[in-house]
Amino acid sequence: MRTLPHARIPELPNPYFGKVRDCYDLPPTSEHPDGRRILISSDRISAFDRILASIPHKGQVLTQLARYWFDATADICPNHVLAYPDPNVVIGQRLTILPVEIVVRGYLAGTTGTSVLTMYKAGQRNMYGHILPDAMRDNAPLPAPIITPTSKEFDGGHDAPLTAAEIVSTGLLTAAQWDQVSARALALFARGQRMAAERGLILVDTKYEFGTDAAGNILLADEIHTPDSSRYWLADGYDAAFAAGTRPPSFDKDVIRSWVAARCDPYADQIPDIPAEMIEETSRVYMQAYAAITGQPFQPDMTGDTVLDRVRANLRPYFTA
Repeated sequence: MRTLPHARIPELPNPYFGKVRDCYDLPPTSEHPDGRRILISSDRISAFDRILASIPHKGQVLTQLARYWFDATADICPNHVLAYPDPNVVIGQRLTILPVEIVVRGYLAGTTGTSVLTMYKAGQRNMYGHILPDAMRDNAPLPAPIITPTSKEFDGGHDAPLTAAEIVSTGLLTAAQWDQVSARALALFARGQRMAAERGLILVDTKYEFGTDAAGNILLADEIHTPDSSRYWLADGYDAAFAAGTRPPSFDKDVIRSWVAARCDPYADQIPDIPAEMIEETSRVYMQAYAAITGQPFQPDMTGDTVLDRVRANLRPYFTA
């Protein structure tokens, strides 16, 4: 049950602690005039705007899956990665994150208020600047993958659907920026779908985060095609599930979310203790997802007395205090 519940390292400068990542900003240097950011993926799992538990090896799985995809797509879009000093850590170029959430969807799926399936069931056919045909069934493939952008509310507000015309007319992005971001997002998704299909998987939809460096170049940031940023279905079983009108089989990492929601109001009540066997099962799901996506078994790094000890040792060259 080795976990990294947090990565609070006082010797690192300018901390920023997110729901899942603990980050530190390194000052600019002659070699890195934009500055660098240390992004440490903890093992925390977040839902309902709360931290529910720490899942063994989750941070390493997500970091290494993102590495797999960053390496496999670097010819399509440059990314922020500068180094991987630890299995849970990325050193990335500091970027100004673009204020638009880029989601690419290949299927009529989803459960949130901004998902195309939810909007379609509410009677909408014109959404995000795309017109979908009538009589589509749940989880059907779209005529072609589409981008469904939303505003990116950095202050905790609710994201709102946008069209390409609105993005440009309101000045969120320039026309040239939108053209580049949308073309790269669709190309990344096409590569992801093709590679997933080779592994017996369906990449259903995914979220991309882009940012600009000081020169205005657009780079891919955050993570790419991980189970936390993407929806995957298992190709073996999709046809039967679609015919039956049921949800296609997937990496079911929502088991903890469902367990909590069935026992309390997760937005208001105290979260009950989550059983150890459920935490272990969720850890297995992440490791199985890594193997299914990459075709290689997941190998947890067990060096160091604790995960935090190992991370601290590997980040010592970046200490400033």
